[in-house]
Amino acid sequence: MTAVLLCWATALFLEGAAGLHTDVLVLAVSLTLILSATQRTADTRRRLTSLVVLPATAGVSIFLGRLIASHYALGAAVYTAWMALTIWIRRYGPAATKIGTLLALPLVALLVVPGPALPPKAQSGLVTWGWSALIGALACAFVWLVQALGDRFGPWRAEPAPEPPRRPSRLHPRPSTRMALQMAAGIAAAFTLGALLFDHHWPWVVLTAYVAASGNRGRGDVLRKGIERLAGACAGTLLAVGVAAAGVTGPASVALMFAVLAVALCLRPFNYAYWAAGMTCALSLLLGYFGQDAQHLLPTRLEGIAVGAALSVASAWWLLPVRRRRPTATRVAVRPSEG
Repeated sequence: MTAVLLCWATALFLEGAAGLHTDVLVLAVSLTLILSATQRTADTRRRLTSLVVLPATAGVSIFLGRLIASHYALGAAVYTAWMALTIWIRRYGPAATKIGTLLALPLVALLVVPGPALPPKAQSGLVTWGWSALIGALACAFVWLVQALGDRFGPWRAEPAPEPPRRPSRLHPRPSTRMALQMAAGIAAAFTLGALLFDHHWPWVVLTAYVAASGNRGRGDVLRKGIERLAGACAGTLLAVGVAAAGVTGPASVALMFAVLAVALCLRPFNYAYWAAGMTCALSLLLGYFGQDAQHLLPTRLEGIAVGAALSVASAWWLLPVRRRRPTATRVAVRPSEG
């Protein structure tokens, strides 16, 4: 949250100095928040890679957002193919997996930044690709700075997890190909049903379809994450209704949004439902800040989340399912000399 607040404050200064739109603040918070979780134990080479890949991808994502707004079907097809590619390249090892994660981050932020969901008067002057790339670079810099200071002066130094040994898979097609196809099917269906059922609120369906299917460890894993996201969203809905009833608006709602995100980050390791609840409440506060009746839209948000989760579960269960292997007991031969 320290990195998030630093990036947000810098983006706030740029917004006033360059006459940018408020969505630049949302982009700064989204990228920093998502990036911090993936860079905690990164070495210098990986951080430098992030400094190159993330700003470039953030800039390209702005063009993709414009493409979706003007040519929905074409933009949805490009978005789906991009997301599938970020998973398919995992076959080339840990380095490719990390690059795929970086390529996906701005596209996830594109769903969080509520461009299509903003009121019409707030949609003019959205952030350009150049400013978006700068925000991506600032997010990398602040995450790097804060985590380096935390490792040097804080009591909780993170140790990188050892890379698991690569074992050739007997599955055909490979697990990475299966997961890429599942992700593509889920996101494509989410784009289609999102536009048909929820109009310009389609990002809620697509975001849930991506979250539930990402890191797919099997059919049960996707089902569990879909249920946890839906349960967390329901809890976040109740919390947001209480905040709206209390009449919290303006700068107070922004401060409360950061407080909710901080608590959700602390509780996330225990269960994903806590994070889903915090994000739902924070996004509701954000839409309310932009002048939208977030309380009225909460039932629609829950419906979109339920549809997105169902699509991911259906894709994981019926399209080339990836089944988890059960550990088998191995026999160890003991030589007489070792007995």
